[in-house]
Amino acid sequence: MRRKSLLKRSLAILLAAGMAVTGAACGSSSSTTPSEPAAETAPAATEEAAATEEAADSAATEEAAADADLFGDEVTINVMVWDRGNAAPGTTTEDNNLTKWIQEQVKTLYNINVEYTAVPRAESDDKVNIMLSGGTAPDIIMTYDQALFYNYASSGALKDLTDLYAQYGGDIEANCTEAEPAGVIDGVRYAVMKQRGTEEPRHTAYIRQDWLDELGMEIPTTKEELGEYLYAAKENNLGGDNTIPWAMSGRTDTEKMYLNFVGSYVDLPSDRDAYMYAESYMAVAPGSKDGLQQLNTWYNDGLISQDFPTDSAEDVYKAAIANGNAGFVLDDVYNPHASFEVLNNTLGVQETFVPVQCFDLPDGSYRNPFEYRYAMYVMIPSTTSDEKAAACMKYLNWMSDPEVAMNIYYTPDYTTNDLGVAVAPSTTELQELGYPGTPDDLSIVNQNYTWVNDYEVMAATSYENRTSDWVTEEWYLNLYEVKEVGKYRFPTYAYISPDEQTYGADIKTRMIEFVYNCICCPADQFESTYESGYQELVNAGLQKILDARGAYYDSVNGGAAE
Repeated sequence: MRRKSLLKRSLAILLAAGMAVTGAACGSSSSTTPSEPAAETAPAATEEAAATEEAADSAATEEAAADADLFGDEVTINVMVWDRGNAAPGTTTEDNNLTKWIQEQVKTLYNINVEYTAVPRAESDDKVNIMLSGGTAPDIIMTYDQALFYNYASSGALKDLTDLYAQYGGDIEANCTEAEPAGVIDGVRYAVMKQRGTEEPRHTAYIRQDWLDELGMEIPTTKEELGEYLYAAKENNLGGDNTIPWAMSGRTDTEKMYLNFVGSYVDLPSDRDAYMYAESYMAVAPGSKDGLQQLNTWYNDGLISQDFPTDSAEDVYKAAIANGNAGFVLDDVYNPHASFEVLNNTLGVQETFVPVQCFDLPDGSYRNPFEYRYAMYVMIPSTTSDEKAAACMKYLNWMSDPEVAMNIYYTPDYTTNDLGVAVAPSTTELQELGYPGTPDDLSIVNQNYTWVNDYEVMAATSYENRTSDWVTEEWYLNLYEVKEVGKYRFPTYAYISPDEQTYGADIKTRMIEFVYNCICCPADQFESTYESGYQELVNAGLQKILDARGAYYDSVNGGAAE
């Protein structure tokens, strides 16, 4: 176990830089002393040495200038922070031992004073809108909403960060390079993007290995083999009288229960098609109708939870898994793990559900959509002065350092396990130490730590952190391996068309309802349900959105794909 102290490290760096400059200056002075035995040095060697010393002097001067530039005149910036109502006793969201630690670091390194403005997390976007309109927004604001970011940028509400990023954002570019293109619109940078940590697929399927063993079947690798398993599970009542071969819930805010499956019927012949239908529009992409009809068939044959659209809170769905009734699920990667744990502990085994990739594409390969590497948009309002904006960029650049990010996310008192992975403090520990309940709310640039994509390390750490002995380390390693199969990211641009801004949110809600209706209608009504539902989507703006996405792709890529 070990502890970090970034303050000591930072001061040591500054002292070392100062010593390097001083040493270079002394070397330059002594090189001109008359006592130097010139006869012992050949002219070419003398010239080479002089050139080397000149280069060293130049580098030292540039380093000193850079340090002087970073440690500028005293300036105060105000930074937004989410308030979740979980501050430690005797502290606030804006004033606690973690905010104080950050303030001390930034003051020491850059002569920047940092103040915080708390914004309720549940209504943060609305609150930011009000503050921007009233000219009272903090110097650094945040959102996960791409449409909101684009609205701010296109309306002139955001600072052009292009030059500031080039001058002070070198560490951001080095540490978060995969995320940063998303903050640029038409060549102008309007946001610094927070980079995610472990690369994760959007959704993952799991299947009962013990049921497969009982049936004498191998893990399916195609949708056809999946269907054979689902019918066999039902016919053999492997989950008892309440067997549910494919368990689903009826969440109205996510497509997770069906999207990977339906999307596997869609051929995306070009990046243009991929951009047009990414990802919320995949359920109406060419070929998706066949996927919906297959789900409708399986639903009417009793293979899918019969009342799933009414289970919007997922209570019935999670109970079906925990009680051993379910044989297959498609969900967010980690959402069903708690239910797996209950089931395994009840049965006294360490392996029931295992991850599976069986949604083969028309060509036999797989497409496993992954999250984008960027998370939220970190922005500076246009009303912020140039002096403060420069200080904000220094602040964000400092936060991109993985070690800084770890000190914030895990707190400066963090420890590491034997694998070198930081251990998150418990809620009790956070409160006792006077840290906020969600330290990551203050770490707004980088989660891409050194270990996050070392899957052997992550598997071992997940195993070490398990709350009960419900699973093996090999299970976690297999999970990381299966998640990688067919890894894919849809093309993305920061641009949001006016049509998508107007109709997008409503269409996404309607799309989920449309899919549920298609899955659950009587088999002989599928065609009419699909056609009427699709037409309702078109009437609500779907075609306008798709046309605008295609047109924008053409505008930035020199015409439509052939």
